[in-house]
Amino acid sequence: MPLNRALVGKSYAPQDYGVTAEAILNYAHAYNEDNPWFLAVERPGGIIAPPMFGVVAGWLSIVNVVTDSDLNVDVLRLLHSEQDMQFVRPMIPGDIITSTATVAAIEEEAAGESLAIDVHCANQRTELVQTIRFTALIRGRGSRDKKRPLATETTSLGEPLFRVRQKIDDDQTYRYAKASGDYNPIHVDENVAKLAGLPGIIVHGLCTMAFASKVMIDRVCGSDPRRLRRLRVRFSRPVLPGQEITTAAWPQPDRDGVKVYAYETYNPDGKDVIRDGIAEVSAG
Repeated sequence: MPLNRALVGKSYAPQDYGVTAEAILNYAHAYNEDNPWFLAVERPGGIIAPPMFGVVAGWLSIVNVVTDSDLNVDVLRLLHSEQDMQFVRPMIPGDIITSTATVAAIEEEAAGESLAIDVHCANQRTELVQTIRFTALIRGRGSRDKKRPLATETTSLGEPLFRVRQKIDDDQTYRYAKASGDYNPIHVDENVAKLAGLPGIIVHGLCTMAFASKVMIDRVCGSDPRRLRRLRVRFSRPVLPGQEITTAAWPQPDRDGVKVYAYETYNPDGKDVIRDGIAEVSAG
């Protein structure tokens, strides 16, 4: 049964999430973060949450959409394909984040149907904190003759500004599942992962994205996470625990006074696991 396109535009009940210092620290450790902005609780003003922490605060809102029986999502065929996050202001301990999810689009793809969900996150003062667009491919539906256009061809941009290597720990998926609340069994259960046609447990796409966020904050934000304004990815291949990944970035023309970088992340074989990445960074 195809996705129910009559639900495009439907908004779901707001979900509240209370931010704690413990949750921030757990999330930072889940992707091997060492930035004092997220870890040094004694720093003046206290810690702030990593920009990617929004996936924790908004997770229940996304779950409510994909489990809506009226939408007809086959969660066993769901593949997280893209994530686009815009960061307005940091989350801090004590914040109550209210997330509201809306079905933004349903489109036919070569390999099935894509489902885009927009999530609006605001704090207890009704200040916008960040927005998220979560896009999933529901595999096995739709025509096979359509091609998805590429947003960025980073491979044609020449020598990158930098390359950064990062090691994925053997227990990374278990730590990330606990910190994020995403216990999809393909990330924590070897048998289920193999039943799904995977070589074994795979790393959460959002965990790989968090690793990439660390690279961009460290290398182009002067280690100041408040300067990261946007991060977009397209997930192209799974990452396996124990692998080393490499992120490369290329400067792009500024946009409205904001610095823009294209980036990709590769597995040990040099194949992209994140492509068409975009990071936008404020001047300071």
